[in-house]
Amino acid sequence: MSRPKILLVDALINFILGIFLLTFPIRAAQFLGMPETQTKFYPSIFGAVLIGIAVALFIEYFRKTSGIVGLGSGGAVSINLCAGLALGAWLIWGQLNIPFRGKLILWALVAVLVIISSIEVAVNIKRRVRSS
Repeated sequence: MSRPKILLVDALINFILGIFLLTFPIRAAQFLGMPETQTKFYPSIFGAVLIGIAVALFIEYFRKTSGIVGLGSGGAVSINLCAGLALGAWLIWGQLNIPFRGKLILWALVAVLVIISSIEVAVNIKRRVRSS
């Protein structure tokens, strides 16, 4: 059973951002133009969650038919859309005091999350049409 390559792309994006946030929580938040924090706790926890999502996507992408199940396309779409919509809502209504660079990066992240979700939905629809 072949897996959509978009799962692998989604996993790599989550993994890279997760490692960045987990390894350099304060610097990563500053670099990304996120709201300032004096604690490493929230950025590093978010990084760990992203790494966990990435690992689940990797498991799903590389699993054997009878192997352990990871996070499939449906789960990835729901996580990406929830994160993208919440982030977009914060950017629109949250009155965040962040630099232009931060807003630009965060809006780009919203776009990436929505685009990846759209591709995952389209791939699943295409696969279902082919199999029927």
